[in-house]
Amino acid sequence: MANFPVINMGKLNGEERAATMGQIKDACENWGFFEVLNHGIPHEFLNTVERLTKDHYKKCMEQRFKELVAIEALEGLQAEVTDMDWESTFHLRHLPQSNIAEVPDLSDEYRKVMKEFALKLEKLAEELLDLLCENLGLEKGYLKKAFCGAKGPTFGTKVANYPPCPTPDKIKGLRAHTDAGGIILLLQDAQVSGLQLLNDGEWVDVPPMRHSIVINLGDQLEVITNGKYKSVEHRVIAQTDGARMSIASFYNPGSDAVIYPAPALLEKEAADEKKKLYPKFVFEDYMKLYAALKFQAKEPRFEAMKARETTAPIATA
Repeated sequence: MANFPVINMGKLNGEERAATMGQIKDACENWGFFEVLNHGIPHEFLNTVERLTKDHYKKCMEQRFKELVAIEALEGLQAEVTDMDWESTFHLRHLPQSNIAEVPDLSDEYRKVMKEFALKLEKLAEELLDLLCENLGLEKGYLKKAFCGAKGPTFGTKVANYPPCPTPDKIKGLRAHTDAGGIILLLQDAQVSGLQLLNDGEWVDVPPMRHSIVINLGDQLEVITNGKYKSVEHRVIAQTDGARMSIASFYNPGSDAVIYPAPALLEKEAADEKKKLYPKFVFEDYMKLYAALKFQAKEPRFEAMKARETTAPIATA
């Protein structure tokens, strides 16, 4: 099996640009995941994000997780648990409106740093979307525009910690799923592994790499590219040793954005009449469906949106 794709974005500015763009294209078409280095976010800043996140977990969340484990009787499991995950999480919203000021228990320094981190990730997400546009032959800015509802895109962060688990064979850190949204940017623990993706029927480890950002594609990019790029199932395996930090930021369409295959890509596919057309839908409607079916296969979700489209066609702005 080929190695997990690692992209050096520093090479996009020199003679190796074409080869690097080729690596990104291959990663999008065959993996749905890749890791980026030299992405423009300073290493020292990422160290601060990691330090503050781990401090916050220790001070504010570790005890709560232990209490939850006791309440749910998750210690010493005998049978497999399929309706819960071994994770401790909180969520931040950045766009269209930030909620960082309202989230309890965050220190002033942590709030400030996470707000700045969100701005840096937003810029990186839009840069990556334009690189995808270039590879797809779409005009620059097409994907960003496709994600824009009346108030622009939706952008938020899930901060997760996966504590040591005594029975990793009985419960997942996070059950297998694809991501519903657009493009996902992950700062993961550099020491403790656990994230895996499904590639050619095999679970492959996403290697921990200090100061890298892991990128994966969500369901909406699969729809917009009419299946040229695909969202990929992934999961987190609980570990017996070490707590794993995960900060995943989701650059998604606005809730009222209408998502559908890019016409320019469909024109290129016109010769292949058997190519199946993905549905057109309002992103918020897809998310309502996803909320109930997150840990199930994505194909029935697409089929359900297709059926809904047939009964109630959606106008394109």
